[in-house]
Amino acid sequence: MTLSRVVVVGASAAGLTAAETLRREGFAGELTVIGDEHRLPYDRPPLSKQVLSGNWEPERVALRRREALDALGARWLLGRRAMALDVAARTVTLADGDAAPYDGLVIATGVTARRLPYGHRLRGVHVLRGLDEALALRAALGDGPSLVIVGAGFLGAEVAAVARGLGCRVTLVDPLPAPMVRQLGSAVAERVAELHRANGVDLRCGTSVAGLTERDGAVTGVRLGDGTHLPADLVLVAIGSVPAVDWLRDSGLPLGDGVLCDEFCSVAPGIVAAGDVASWTHPAYGRMRVEHRMNATEQGVAAARTLLGERVPFAPVPYFWTDQYDVKIQAYGRTGQDAGFRVVTGSSDQGPFAGVYGDGERITGAVTWNLPRAARELRPLVAQRAPWPAPVA
Repeated sequence: MTLSRVVVVGASAAGLTAAETLRREGFAGELTVIGDEHRLPYDRPPLSKQVLSGNWEPERVALRRREALDALGARWLLGRRAMALDVAARTVTLADGDAAPYDGLVIATGVTARRLPYGHRLRGVHVLRGLDEALALRAALGDGPSLVIVGAGFLGAEVAAVARGLGCRVTLVDPLPAPMVRQLGSAVAERVAELHRANGVDLRCGTSVAGLTERDGAVTGVRLGDGTHLPADLVLVAIGSVPAVDWLRDSGLPLGDGVLCDEFCSVAPGIVAAGDVASWTHPAYGRMRVEHRMNATEQGVAAARTLLGERVPFAPVPYFWTDQYDVKIQAYGRTGQDAGFRVVTGSSDQGPFAGVYGDGERITGAVTWNLPRAARELRPLVAQRAPWPAPVA
């Protein structure tokens, strides 16, 4: 199929990279980028760290200068939400009723913050997904209030570290036994827990949230499942995210945990997906959906090339990182509590260390704690599924 009109739905990292790749690979037709925010594409990882702490001003998170975006020759429809997709007619319908016709479509709508079934109407209750939400939370943290964070994954743990640096009283609540245990497994997660305790965070792991308390329309605290009441001036709900696929419900496209793609990021003829919203079949790891910045960029490239006719499976070595206090944690491959874990450098009890995850026969993932060089050295072992290492003497 010859493409003359391509529509990219999603104006963040994956969508922008897809648009740039299309132009770089020779697509000279009509290019339209639709984004539900009024802002030009910006980077999200700094929102919970540099922006929230006040070390960066909002302008610094821009992914490209305006002149670079203008050079794409794209039509930017910002502040315009996609509401429906007609696959047969090849049109995307916007909330204002306008329609964007296409020959090729890139779905890169990302995710939205998961919310509690109650309490979000209250003053002082926040979520953090976009820049406006980060700035609102930054303003609220300025007076050093008491903050209860519901959810101890990446976002909750990073915000806890920033808020403690700003002088806030922080309580971190999660039903799981330690922060980030799903992503890092129990041994490394316990080290994360110790890091937060050492920095004055009140950890309430292994307990659920039963509700919020309020007075005059403002949140006053969090009720736990064990009956404990945690007073709070602010509450951040950081309980994960939901793939932004509601606009696709009647499209007939395969949906599950995101938009279901094949190994080439293809959803249907002339339609590809990339970034946080895309669930694809990884040749080594099976079906997966990755909510990390590097994946968004790499998959944006891969999806655009598939749209242009290439047939190369998207098979990255997944990578993520998190910065908390003076610690940088970096990880490659498949990690977490369902894998075996072995330290290969240092000790997981104290100081910098590196470790690998696997099935006892092959390495499937790796993690480092303040050892960036070791992270680079372990990456090829993950990519090659190297043999499981012998115990350190």
